[in-house]
Amino acid sequence: MGKYQDDVQALLRLVGGKENIQAVSHCMTRMRFVLVDPSKADTKQIERLSSVKGTFTQAGQFQVIIGNDVGAFYNEFTAFAGIEGVSKDAVKAAAKTNQSVIQRIMGTLGEIFAPLIPALICGGLILGFHNVIGEINFFADGTQSLADVSTFWNGMYSFLWLIGEAVFHMLPVGIVWSITKKMGTTQILGIILGLTLVSPQLLNGFSVATAEEIPVWDFGFAQVQMIGYQGQVIAAMLAGFVLVFLERFFKKHCPEVISMIVVPFCSLVPAVIIAHTVVGPIGWRIGDAIAAVVNMGLASNVKWLFAAIFGVVYAPLVMTGLHHMTNAIDSQLVNAYGGTNLWPMIALSNIAQGSAVLGMSVLQRKNERAQQVNVPACISCYLGVTEPALFGVNLKYGFPLVCGMIGSGLAAVISIGTGVTAYSIGVGGLPGILSIMPQYWVSFLIAMLVAIVVPFVLTLLVGKVRLSMEERLGEDAAPAAPAAAETAPAAPAAAAETGAVSVKAPLSGRVLPLEQVPDEVFSQGILGEGVGIEPTDSTVVAPADATVSTVMEESRHAVGLTLANGAELLIHVGMDTVEMKGDGFALHVKVGDKVRTGDKLITFDPDKIRAAGHPVTTAFVVTDAGDARPTFATGLDAVAGQTEVMRF
Repeated sequence: MGKYQDDVQALLRLVGGKENIQAVSHCMTRMRFVLVDPSKADTKQIERLSSVKGTFTQAGQFQVIIGNDVGAFYNEFTAFAGIEGVSKDAVKAAAKTNQSVIQRIMGTLGEIFAPLIPALICGGLILGFHNVIGEINFFADGTQSLADVSTFWNGMYSFLWLIGEAVFHMLPVGIVWSITKKMGTTQILGIILGLTLVSPQLLNGFSVATAEEIPVWDFGFAQVQMIGYQGQVIAAMLAGFVLVFLERFFKKHCPEVISMIVVPFCSLVPAVIIAHTVVGPIGWRIGDAIAAVVNMGLASNVKWLFAAIFGVVYAPLVMTGLHHMTNAIDSQLVNAYGGTNLWPMIALSNIAQGSAVLGMSVLQRKNERAQQVNVPACISCYLGVTEPALFGVNLKYGFPLVCGMIGSGLAAVISIGTGVTAYSIGVGGLPGILSIMPQYWVSFLIAMLVAIVVPFVLTLLVGKVRLSMEERLGEDAAPAAPAAAETAPAAPAAAAETGAVSVKAPLSGRVLPLEQVPDEVFSQGILGEGVGIEPTDSTVVAPADATVSTVMEESRHAVGLTLANGAELLIHVGMDTVEMKGDGFALHVKVGDKVRTGDKLITFDPDKIRAAGHPVTTAFVVTDAGDARPTFATGLDAVAGQTEVMRF
């Protein structure tokens, strides 16, 4: 009889039976199902199973959280159900059949832009500093800038443009590279194609409108304009997909023995020709048209209505993943008009949702358990990371989400009404003001004030009516125990202090409250209590003397340990890094190994994780504490294998 026989049988029945399972796989902590009819899954009953820590649906996958022992559970489940498990890629592919065409397009768009967002944010901030230094006349009665009066700052003004130009003028290189990476074709060919779009031989795309004459390639029978596509988004995307199509076609039809020669040549050369003669000009016009339509809406007589609608619906868009389309639109607006007034509304929406959480924090100030989620969620939302706030607080109660949407809509109207414009995408919260053009700082501050005050006040007013005493006070709302209970003999003091187990940090870095980990499964404590670590190093070590109980041999991104006292720990490097399939990770232990504090477990490449679009934040949780009650230390800079972050 298997360890999980009862739960395995019940889970198969509760997901709708074998016939309702299209595909199933697992990662370090979760069973991942693609169901024929997701509505047949009885989530309430599934979550009551003793082995199950929670469920959620994401990107067409119904995920059942098991914990460290998911491998054993998965093996029992597939054996009992008579189903052959498949790879995570196969599950992901099957999951797309449960998504609409729009969801698939938006998902692909999001995966293409995700690796580029850090560079876009960095570039936006740098352009902000660049223009503060050289474009605002603070001195000589408003006639000279900091760069005009200081040799150092003049040099810095010129130097910062080096980075800004690399980010925004060379953006097509990053886009085409990201497309080839996403579609699984040769990335260096994508980089080369991108470089041909921004070659210095071409007329800079930003200069086309003012150029007296556009140079051409003259082939006798035809002429092709030598125009660069600096900053162009749609044109670069179309060129990237042409390259992907050609490479896949020639790989399929070319004999393996000559593919190394034929495929790159026959893919790249036609792709470059098509990019400059067909899809480049078409993409340029499409991009300009999209930017013009959005800009018209934001500059029309009813721009306040456009802004109000966008401000209200943006938070729900985030929860569906459709918000990824705004990255392309923002980039196109920056290219066409030198700035974007769409992005400031996104920052205001994030601030508004954070303010709704702030209101909940005040309402639940005596509910210690709720505050463990509210406070970190509010802080992270104000800093631009909205998921903990949206999924952990606002969506859970409903009305804070609506209050935030109302405040966001009002703030967006003020932002558009006063013409607030950003240099580019920035940090989507309070620090977002650094990406706003300085002449609009006052207006943006007023809009920020509305985004803070309105959701906060509305949440307080509605919450006083909607929240029960138990939700507001937590354990303090429970009726007092009978007086006789006070005379009951005290429980024997635990001997934990004498046999205390000290658990060190598995990674060097900043130790964060678990609620700040950018993944709802970890941040909500579904897998157990623990901490997050923002690493400054790339080596995971054993945090205590332990036995290796679980590893992910394919992805190599996580390891489970069992301590001598029976407690089980999970170290999960980065978020969603299972999708990297082990690229950038090296595993140094196997199941059953005995390790001592400081022994090497995993090494990883943080740059590869970031380049793949994943947070490098590492979760360190107690998945099974047994009879022990662990305590945690956060807010400190830890040294791997030396600094205590847990104690049993």
